[in-house]
Amino acid sequence: MTSETETRQPSHAHHTAPDGFRADTLPDIRRADVGAVLISEWDAETSERQQAMAEGAARALRAAPLPDGLVSQVYLTGTDGRTVLGFGQWADGEDGRAGTSQAAVEAGGARRYRYYRSLLPQGEQPEPGCVVAVSFETTGHEAARQLVDGLLDLLGEVQPGSAETSRTGSGGISSNFHISEDGTRVFNYSEWTDEAAHQRTVETSLQQGGAVMNLIASIPGVTPLGFKRYVTPRGLVRT
Repeated sequence: MTSETETRQPSHAHHTAPDGFRADTLPDIRRADVGAVLISEWDAETSERQQAMAEGAARALRAAPLPDGLVSQVYLTGTDGRTVLGFGQWADGEDGRAGTSQAAVEAGGARRYRYYRSLLPQGEQPEPGCVVAVSFETTGHEAARQLVDGLLDLLGEVQPGSAETSRTGSGGISSNFHISEDGTRVFNYSEWTDEAAHQRTVETSLQQGGAVMNLIASIPGVTPLGFKRYVTPRGLVRT
């Protein structure tokens, strides 16, 4: 895994949320009422188009009637200055396709996932300041589960970079693994205090030849697709 070129993200106005929602905040990844999770990544090519895409998608979301089954829909901008992450959670039992805003997400090529397992610190968790999206291609559900289960076994189900894995903690908060419904992708929604904290871990614990990378390489049917870092959430999260 390698670093990416990081671009300072412009600030944006905080918007008023409809009743029952919070605006422009990160979702609760492990909330129990979530079923389908729809995830998209777009390449806007320039920072200007990136910001316009994220803000426009959030504006359309706020303007549309919100389906009862919508738990959250959040758009984050990549620190590379060009990518946008769309992350939508839907209530268990909902198909995740209803509603005007959801139709827009589907048009962008969203892949359907289900939350599977997490690496977590023990004790109080700090507020995330950066989301790292780590993706893997897998040949099916068995390979996907073997990857996630193997990583959790290797790391003792404790998030790397948290206070429990180093003397002072280095900014790791959680890693939340989702498996696509067709079994062809694993998506890790990983929370960190900031970009620099994740980069420190990349340069130490996630180098080729290390235990984590060796494990990934040893599992048949798994291809790492790299990572991107995201900040500045826009959208709505149900309270």
